[in-house]
Amino acid sequence: MVQGYAYWFCSAFLTIILCSYIYHLYSSQRKGFDYEKYARLALDDHLTDEIIDKRQTSKKKEKES
Repeated sequence: MVQGYAYWFCSAFLTIILCSYIYHLYSSQRKGFDYEKYARLALDDHLTDEIIDKRQTSKKKEKES
């Protein structure tokens, strides 16, 4: 009997965690951070591959301020 309640509780808990993770991914994508472009980072790790995010150099930062 206790095992049945524990199984139900674990299933409900993991379902809530999964739904909250999916919501986090969609809300962060709406805010501008896209995890999908970082998903291929381990595969596209050559010098000739396209850069994911371009960095600002210190000279550009000084000009902006």
